[in-house]
Amino acid sequence: MKKRIVIKLSGRIFSMDNVKMLKDYASFLVKISKIYQPVVVAGGGNIARHYITHARSSGADESTLDELGIEISRLNAKLLIYALKNRAYSHPPTTLQEVRHAVDDGLIVVTGGLHPGQSTNGTAALIAEKIGAEQFLNATDVDGVYDKDPNKFKNAKKFKRIELKNLRNMLVQEDSVAGGYDLMDIVALKIIERSKIKTRILKADIKIIERAIKGEDVGTEIVLSKK
Repeated sequence: MKKRIVIKLSGRIFSMDNVKMLKDYASFLVKISKIYQPVVVAGGGNIARHYITHARSSGADESTLDELGIEISRLNAKLLIYALKNRAYSHPPTTLQEVRHAVDDGLIVVTGGLHPGQSTNGTAALIAEKIGAEQFLNATDVDGVYDKDPNKFKNAKKFKRIELKNLRNMLVQEDSVAGGYDLMDIVALKIIERSKIKTRILKADIKIIERAIKGEDVGTEIVLSKK
């Protein structure tokens, strides 16, 4: 049985101006599927934020907004499934149990969000736990974890590795990750900690993701806190 890898892909990859990039990701996933079985979780990105902003202005409650975001992430997942053709499981699984069954088929599995109240990062961590993935790669719009928001501070320093408890503290203090660039969330960190999932935060770039899969030290590795 092939080792499994969970890759959370930034929603930016599914935007209208990235049609070629999506095809490139499909080719890349087919290539690595000869050695590993990839399970991809699609983010909602700006498209989801657009719908959520409109719905919120109309008075929709937060759980409804979560459901809207999940729907968009599943549509994004379908775009990648279409690009993968017969190499992918036919549709985005909608429950953890379905993800488990889909993985057993041996195909590339692409899903979106699963449950309201849970980010796609939390979903990806849960999937990694459920299927016993060798590692979880969170491919985001930034190339790792910084001591402050690199979009706002030129002197921000990147961590090559960060203890889980320190990342948790950064997430609790919202101003430490101003702009809310999509690193991780508290739910995801709890799952990573309890199941000791090997996790890395890195740039959503095919070459960088490939290097991470090969075991190279790219992005920021989350290391479990010492007791």
